[in-house]
Amino acid sequence: MSWVDSIQQAIDYIENHLLDGDLSVEQIAKKCNSSPFHFQRTFSILTDSTIGDYIRRRRLTLAAQELINTNDKIIDIAYKYGYETPESFAKAFRKQHNLSPKEARKKLGPLQSYNRLTIKIKLEGAIPMNYKIVEKDAFQVIGVKRTYNYKNGDNIRGIPQFWNDVHADGTNDRLVDLNNGDIQGVLGVCSVDENEKQTGLMDYWIASAFKGDVPNSMDAFKIPASKWAIFEVHGPMPHAMQDTWKKIYSEWFPSNPYNPAGTAELEVYTNDNPSNANYYSEIWIPIQ
Repeated sequence: MSWVDSIQQAIDYIENHLLDGDLSVEQIAKKCNSSPFHFQRTFSILTDSTIGDYIRRRRLTLAAQELINTNDKIIDIAYKYGYETPESFAKAFRKQHNLSPKEARKKLGPLQSYNRLTIKIKLEGAIPMNYKIVEKDAFQVIGVKRTYNYKNGDNIRGIPQFWNDVHADGTNDRLVDLNNGDIQGVLGVCSVDENEKQTGLMDYWIASAFKGDVPNSMDAFKIPASKWAIFEVHGPMPHAMQDTWKKIYSEWFPSNPYNPAGTAELEVYTNDNPSNANYYSEIWIPIQ
């Protein structure tokens, strides 16, 4: 089964089990032989949405269709789509559709529809992706970390604020000064500990490659020996980085005989002005 087929099979599984109240990321990820973290990460990169958000939006889309096309009681529709009370259903429904369920039934305004997802490979031959495959021994990074719940999208909201904080308090400048390892630049390191895979937690480090004793106020993390796919990123932050991640998962992985290895992934930020149109950075993904 190809990478695209396996992701599509997982999405089809979601659609076929939207009425299951206990539908979990773990169940879905098994359908594409992926870890929960990497499936959630891939899904978010491709769709700009978390698994939870997609399930909620699809359920509320289908609930709206039933409201306008059937005479079923609103309370029955609420229970059917996983809401324990009419009040919680009405609150979620209004947030998506800008209407109450009663107003939707009376057809007093437009509804917001989220359609079933279909994953497709895009043919993008005009703009090549520059990358290289390298093997690298284990190395140490030092820095600061925060832990996020990736199942509810906490990482998507929290990581940009984390970067703002390390720039504001001087940590970023200190990491630049301490950087004496083989990789030049400040790193964003995304990692999931084996013990945390069932909890939905991930660690995100802002760090730099460093050889020597760990300085005060810093923690250390060992990046394991890996075969890496290293992608060039050209353009201002954050859009250039986000666009490259999307191209990697929507174009590069489907077209190449590799899969993510599941260990720590890196974003490498050089010391130039990140707002510059020619700013250079990199994405490092361990592959197998």
